[in-house]
Amino acid sequence: MSVLTRDEAQTRARLLDVQRYTIALDLTQGDDTFDSRTRIAFTAREAGDTFVELKPATLRSVTLDGQPIDPETLTDDRLALTGLTAGAHELCIDADMRYSRTGEGMHRFTDPTDGETYVYTQLFMDDVQRTFAAFDQPDLKALFELTVTAPEGWSVLANGITEQQPDGSWKAATTPLISTYLVAVAAGPWHSVRTEHAGIPFGIHCRRSLAPHLDADADEILDITRACYDRFHEKFDEPYPFDSYDQAFVPEFNAGAMENPGLVTFRDEFIYRSAVTDTERQTRGMVIAHEMAHMWFGDLVTLQWWDDIWLNESFAEYMGYQTLAEATRFTDTWVDFAVARKGWGYDADQRPSTHPVAPDPEAVPDTASALLNFDGISYAKGASALRQLVAWLGEKDFLAGINTHFARHRFANATLADFIDSLASATDRDVHAWAAQWLGTTGVDTLTPRIEESDGTWSLAVDRDGSRPHRITVSTFDVDAVDPAQLLPRDRIELDVPMGDTAKALPGRRPDLVLLNDGDLTYAKVRLDTTSWDTAVRTLSGIPEPLTRAVFWNAARDMVRDGELAPTAYLDAARAHLPHESDLAITQGVLTFAATQITDRYLAPTDRPAALAALAAICRDLIRRTEDGSDTGLRLIAVRHFIDAATQPESIQGWLAEGSVPGGPELDPELRWRILTRLAVLGATDEPTIAAELDRDPSATGQEGAARCRAALPTPEAKEAAWSALFSSDTLSNYLFTATAQGFWQPEQADLTSQYVPRFYEDAVALAARRGPAIADAAGRYAFPAYETTPTALAQGEACLAEADMIPALRRKLVDQLDDLRRALSVQTP
Repeated sequence: MSVLTRDEAQTRARLLDVQRYTIALDLTQGDDTFDSRTRIAFTAREAGDTFVELKPATLRSVTLDGQPIDPETLTDDRLALTGLTAGAHELCIDADMRYSRTGEGMHRFTDPTDGETYVYTQLFMDDVQRTFAAFDQPDLKALFELTVTAPEGWSVLANGITEQQPDGSWKAATTPLISTYLVAVAAGPWHSVRTEHAGIPFGIHCRRSLAPHLDADADEILDITRACYDRFHEKFDEPYPFDSYDQAFVPEFNAGAMENPGLVTFRDEFIYRSAVTDTERQTRGMVIAHEMAHMWFGDLVTLQWWDDIWLNESFAEYMGYQTLAEATRFTDTWVDFAVARKGWGYDADQRPSTHPVAPDPEAVPDTASALLNFDGISYAKGASALRQLVAWLGEKDFLAGINTHFARHRFANATLADFIDSLASATDRDVHAWAAQWLGTTGVDTLTPRIEESDGTWSLAVDRDGSRPHRITVSTFDVDAVDPAQLLPRDRIELDVPMGDTAKALPGRRPDLVLLNDGDLTYAKVRLDTTSWDTAVRTLSGIPEPLTRAVFWNAARDMVRDGELAPTAYLDAARAHLPHESDLAITQGVLTFAATQITDRYLAPTDRPAALAALAAICRDLIRRTEDGSDTGLRLIAVRHFIDAATQPESIQGWLAEGSVPGGPELDPELRWRILTRLAVLGATDEPTIAAELDRDPSATGQEGAARCRAALPTPEAKEAAWSALFSSDTLSNYLFTATAQGFWQPEQADLTSQYVPRFYEDAVALAARRGPAIADAAGRYAFPAYETTPTALAQGEACLAEADMIPALRRKLVDQLDDLRRALSVQTP
């Protein structure tokens, strides 16, 4: 399969103007393939040659202006169109296309609960050609007319309103001008909840087996949708640009969601089968807001080439968190961003694979390299940069610039330069210089306070290790003389960094705690002076604002990763303060970092039992604290992490046998599979028990749970069977592949799995070449031997990078994973 280069796209865009696609899909042709017929109306501005992309199972016929083209001329998924004359043309292609099991192209899924089948498209980047023939690049926008023939009893969703025709087929309303990668179809016996808002049809859809769970949350989902829709119309001058707004929760979806105009697709884990915390509900709300923001950022105005993906994702990420906080009951979204998302950006920005938020176009020469930039930089760092921009520019001018941008480029394409010009039209500030410093550079700045005290005054300066300007809030606190466990807020100081050579003089003695970047408005690692650190470690629970506490926890996290704070000191702080923490996002974030990074990777194996004991003690304290039912979300977090930290099976075996945790909650499917997975790791369950649980829960999630448990069993036979399923059979869907990989590697089983480390590199390279980027990403993310933190494992990985010929998606994952392994070894042996 060829990848499209930027140069090829520019050449084709100069030659062609594409007016319309007329597409007919027939989904009644069996389990393996579907029919795809495409007619493309386009104009050549001058005589020349070009090509159209298509990845068929069988190419039946091609005509250009009524003249046949030999299907055998299809080469590397490209069909050459030679000798074009200037003027109008019509290209007709009839092909047989393969369904996908990897979440790429037209994905097909049969629900094991009831046997019903569903299909949906994910056409991002260069997967359009798996579904229909196209001039597949974002700046060749066109109108799309779509007809779908589907099995009886199915309904069909698309970008526009769909209607069933007298012959039984489904016809979608013609779209406005959109890019090829945004075309969407979802077909099956959907369970749907429909309403109307502001004259626009709204719908939410899921598989029939999830209908009771969607119905239970339908009011919440639709209330958030309506609230965000209204808030965006208060912010933006341009009205919602499409004829309907459907949200389909689809199975085995690789991303969190996809911003198809008028038909957003979400992973259907957002339809909760089991109990969740309010923070998880907030995350779902954020994704709803994020995808709706894309209707303007990405769909109405679309990037010209993939180097500007941040114009889509950074804006949607920022607007998702900000708008949810403004429009719904979820007012603390930025706390969750700080602890759950920002570290993703910080980590990515410190790896060898880092890149600017807005990379140089030459750094994104083709679609394969562009796909690698959908990472913590384009999302979390980019959103953080925009949050800092709003703090520096002011929201009024920021929104004025955005609305100018929409007006100038509606239903068209734009570049970074276009966006900066639009912002510049709304302010006297030098946004071009700001963009160069923030969007065109890599790495994370570090801000450190320098405090001096003398003669009843104190002074504050901020040292910056880095190059970006920052507008920050500095908050100061004193220990309460009456209750030394509490902190009293003292001053809030607004600073621009760098400060120059002048420290800021302030009256009185120095505060007990000085915290940079309170409110988390900039993107930088922060450090605390010794006095402030000692105060925070003693009194963290007494800091009143959760976002302030989140800034501290992020500082501690970064210090551990940078080798400036012992991992055990982080655990000690968690042991002291998490039993008193009230914020769910902080509790979840700190426990996750303590478990998955400190306990599993940053501590030597000999220190792991003590760390697990500390985690279990924290969770026991939280469980005891919530026995009165005062905080079911906090209790659920504690129960989940207690299960994961168990080193002896008896207590969690008792929960499974009883069907509940003493004092609650009752065990729902998620908790039952979590317990069974941990028992499998500990060697305290077996295949008949796993099979019995699968009989109890035969759902798709149950299938994944069983696969995870079977791969986690500590026997040579179980490991070899799992390995064969992962790397030899090529039959696992994307979700079953991930579940099996998650079960395979366990820190407790290093003696059993160490022999697979060298096998991973050889087998992953071959697998990625056979199955493509989505499975390559899953293999590099989940099947990588992350718990093998040994110099030998690092050397084996480095040799593979140096010697093996692998696809870019896998290479990027291995570069990142090996850098994380290198960091873990550095933290273990400072």
